[in-house]
Amino acid sequence: MVNSTLVTTLYVNPVTGNDANDGSRLSPFKSLTRALKANKTPAIIQLASGIYSKASGEVFPLVIPAGVTIVGNEATKGAGISISGSGEYSSPSFGVQNMTLLLLGDASLVGVTVTNPIAKGTGVWIESAAPNVANNTFSNCGREGIFTTGTAKPAILDNLFVQNAASGLMMARNSKGEVLRNVFQKNPLGIAISDFAAPLIANNKLSDNRSAIALSRDARPVLRNNLIANNTQGGLLVNGNAVPDLGSNQDAAGNIFQGNGEFDLQNATSVQLVSAGNQLNPTQVKGQVEFIAAIEDNLQQISIGTSFADLIGHWAAAFVEALVSRGAISGFPDGTFRPDAPINRAQYAAIIAKTFQLPPSNKNKFPDVKSDFWAATAIASAAESGFISGFPDGTFRPGQNLTKVQAIVSIVNGLKLSGGNPNLLTVYRDRAQIPSYATNAVAVATQKLLIVNYPQSDLLEPLRDITRAEVTVLIYQALVASSKEKAIASAFLVSPDVDIPSFSDLTGHWAEPFIRGLASMNLTHGFADGKYQPDKPMTRAQYAALIAVAFNPTPKRLAPDFTDVPKNFWAYEAIQIAASGGFVSGFSDRTFRPDRNVQRLQAIVSLVNGLALPAVNSNISLPYSDSNAIPDSARKAVVTATQQKIVVNYPDPQQLAPTREATRAEVAVMVYQALVAIERLPNINSRYIVSTVGN
Repeated sequence: MVNSTLVTTLYVNPVTGNDANDGSRLSPFKSLTRALKANKTPAIIQLASGIYSKASGEVFPLVIPAGVTIVGNEATKGAGISISGSGEYSSPSFGVQNMTLLLLGDASLVGVTVTNPIAKGTGVWIESAAPNVANNTFSNCGREGIFTTGTAKPAILDNLFVQNAASGLMMARNSKGEVLRNVFQKNPLGIAISDFAAPLIANNKLSDNRSAIALSRDARPVLRNNLIANNTQGGLLVNGNAVPDLGSNQDAAGNIFQGNGEFDLQNATSVQLVSAGNQLNPTQVKGQVEFIAAIEDNLQQISIGTSFADLIGHWAAAFVEALVSRGAISGFPDGTFRPDAPINRAQYAAIIAKTFQLPPSNKNKFPDVKSDFWAATAIASAAESGFISGFPDGTFRPGQNLTKVQAIVSIVNGLKLSGGNPNLLTVYRDRAQIPSYATNAVAVATQKLLIVNYPQSDLLEPLRDITRAEVTVLIYQALVASSKEKAIASAFLVSPDVDIPSFSDLTGHWAEPFIRGLASMNLTHGFADGKYQPDKPMTRAQYAALIAVAFNPTPKRLAPDFTDVPKNFWAYEAIQIAASGGFVSGFSDRTFRPDRNVQRLQAIVSLVNGLALPAVNSNISLPYSDSNAIPDSARKAVVTATQQKIVVNYPDPQQLAPTREATRAEVAVMVYQALVAIERLPNINSRYIVSTVGN
């Protein structure tokens, strides 16, 4: 007998919801407070865009019980989904505290922005619990973004901590847990660790804080592979009896300290610290620190035991044996593995289904995969789970060999990975061969350390048939990224430089600060050659994709099925989101014309209508020398956009050029300014933003 647990999904929308509703997708609650009173666990509470505050009916602190997952938008780290407020909670460790959310047990918080606006206020309080906190933004909290205490053991992953009044993260008492891949910026302290706390702090980026990490009392954190750069005062400050683990001769710590103000490492204790395998400026080290060498494995001399005759000495032997031990892949009856042989699509689907333990499916939708075909169930499962898809003619072509780029896209889509920076693609000498539909997926895979290139790590060869060995390594690295396997050292692992300069063609461009601002939030992307192409026209499909990720609009209407946008089109979902949100529409013949370029006037009207910006007096005169070219139907929107400082005119601020095709730079700046107008991004000064409307 198999036990199963039904997970309830509740929906909350602070704009269109009502707490008298039933919390369904079509009848959402108005407040998160009401959803939490439903007493249904386990449960997923899906939040729509909007502000969750006292004004919208929230009662703080919001207590998230064990088994409950609060979900916003992970892809944007909660942009536009803001939980803002404060309430008192009596902590067993620290007495009465003011906090926005209290996480209990194994609760999860993903994809939201948390702000506690009062002095000494905490965003999220975690006391002797083991919650998951991932892909959120913690900003403008009166004290810190997250406070952990008691015997807390949280997983704090991939979050952004920015401009909090005291620190991004504070860990006290006997806190442990993992703090991985977060970004800490513009906080007085990035991370503060006190008492007997001993967390793992790894792969984080701490920059532009006053001090990156401060330790006190008997703190014992383990620091690995963090980038600690450009902090105005210093990098790591060690006080009291704290002793951080900064590596050993058998375990290089791999932390990088650079560009910090007064110190990279300051040991203010009476105990000598040991540093092994860290990148430090000796002149920036204060106090007693012993530097020792870490022993690096000579990968050429490692002998991997293998049961396959043709894997002895092979570069992928360790990965193959690891995956074989999981039962996900096997060799051939003759005792070989054939690591350099190609793999077809059916074989790949079978490995995917076994590795990720996909639920069985009989929903076969491919006419060339018969029900009695050996891999039919695996193909159906992999397709239903999003790992693979068919071809435009509806076929699957199970016997066709899989290319390297197809495998990469498959893993990224199937595991729903996100967060890649397209500028990372500059590590590949042959990046121009990456198909346009795959650039983002390859960037994500590169960032997640999924890609191993043999024999040259900078040569991707995306269109070549992938080998059995390469598929094995790619899948194993995906398991590592999902924390299901331990990393295996390889000289051929692509490990991109975290400081790769972004967009080689933006330096000095008039729109540079706006584009970099959007790119830093993963809202806009460049091309495989490392360029942004700011002066190239933007298509309607590209515009819809930018709108969908920048605003994640709440549906206002049903999106039509455009006859020229098939469901396998790369921007299909984005077009549906932008259309249902009121930003774009089609033509009278039910087409969308995704490859047609956007006009400047169309972008302006789209932003005003989609955001429902306040109406203004349409009889006000406009400061444009060509205002007579604006159609009467669009004049009101142009006036509104001008008053909201959304209109950008380059090189002449007085020349609107409404019917000219909009460039990628112009659209990016107008989208940025629209985000400023709705108070989601800070102002950037530019002489090309029109800021006055005549009387």
